[in-house]
Amino acid sequence: MLKKWLHKVLPGKSGKPRARKEVIPFTEHRISADMLSFAAEKVVRRLHNEGFEAYVVGGAVRDLLLGMEPKDFDVATNATPEQIRKVFRRSRIIGRRFQIVHVMIGPETIEVTTFRSGGKVQHNEHGRIMKDNAYGSMEEDAMRRDFTCNVLYYDPIRQQIIDFHHGVSDVLARKLVMIGNPAERYQEDPVRVLRAVRLSGKLGFEVEQETAAPIAEYAGRLKQEPVARLFDEIMKLLFSGYASSCLAQFDKLGVRENIHPILSALLKAAKDGQGIAAAALRNTDERLRADKSVSVGFVLAAVMWPQLDSRWQKNIKSGLKSAPALTQAINDLRDMEKGWGVPQRFSATMREIWQLQPQFENRKGARPHRLLAQQRFRAAYDFLLLRAETGHADPELAHWWTAFQHADDTLRLEMTASQRDQGAKSGDEAKRKRRRKPRKKKEVSHEAV
Repeated sequence: MLKKWLHKVLPGKSGKPRARKEVIPFTEHRISADMLSFAAEKVVRRLHNEGFEAYVVGGAVRDLLLGMEPKDFDVATNATPEQIRKVFRRSRIIGRRFQIVHVMIGPETIEVTTFRSGGKVQHNEHGRIMKDNAYGSMEEDAMRRDFTCNVLYYDPIRQQIIDFHHGVSDVLARKLVMIGNPAERYQEDPVRVLRAVRLSGKLGFEVEQETAAPIAEYAGRLKQEPVARLFDEIMKLLFSGYASSCLAQFDKLGVRENIHPILSALLKAAKDGQGIAAAALRNTDERLRADKSVSVGFVLAAVMWPQLDSRWQKNIKSGLKSAPALTQAINDLRDMEKGWGVPQRFSATMREIWQLQPQFENRKGARPHRLLAQQRFRAAYDFLLLRAETGHADPELAHWWTAFQHADDTLRLEMTASQRDQGAKSGDEAKRKRRRKPRKKKEVSHEAV
């Protein structure tokens, strides 16, 4: 008995304290199976029925302990990806670095991972994990995860939480604590820096001192990460519902590296607190907390607008008309955008919203009617309102378009005719103001006489 206890509490061969399994009953955590999504519970029960271990793991358990509604549910099991694939007909194996299985139950997708061990992990020259598909026990899997608040395994059948690293107490104390040596863990995967920022900002957790200490040093390694992966993590932060709080954590944790252009634009907007990008951040947080939909392309258009607008105005001053000036600015920014990792579906929406902005200036004839029929009109109109609200567009122009889109056909014709008449009147006034210079009389040559 004593030997078994010493085996649990003394350091192992690696010099790190061994994980100690703690089983927390329902009477202490109060999480019931009906608090899970139908899909998550079904995946766990089906794996159990097939003879495998399976648990809801990670952020969902953490959020339930905090009284929050999880956005998604992940499952961990001792079944291999191939075995999971056989159990669930609607499933697929994805990932190279970490193989996981997406199981589709109705409209919901459950991410299922196999318990991982610490063996056969491939690192690159910087110490970053490049491949980790070695499978092991639940205890080994717990050591491979990042923060203690994310290493909680919930069994909905027995209604127990399995806790290896005092995660429940850290969650209740609102502390963010790294498992193992923080410097080594950030070196293995620098993206953990962004996760520390996001979790502490979103949940209001205090980053434990040892966990926070290496962050500033290892943040620079994020620039060596694939841009697509960085973009995904930045989007998780941006659409967490607490983007402003998360961005404030960068300065608090000493992260001042220029990691990614979009992140730099976000940090500048959060610091200034003014302008279209800052307004978009506040609006996005409010909509997400109210469980309303948001458009990634729209938010990106607002975040990157200050850079585009400065180029647009510069092109206009050089002599280009409004629409060609903006097109040129978009093309210039597109060359830079290639290395940002933004998926085409988002960047296309962003550019379409930008491209339509000069067209709002045309309020005569058939042009307003054609603009109203555009697929992206609503998004572009909302963007015009945001520009007007933050001083980037004439408020009168925004009011006109608000009235125009809600008017009937007769009133719309009157509105466009009024604009045409105003244009003609201002044109006549301009002509009257221009005085012609008197023609010089031709001198008659004496020789011709």
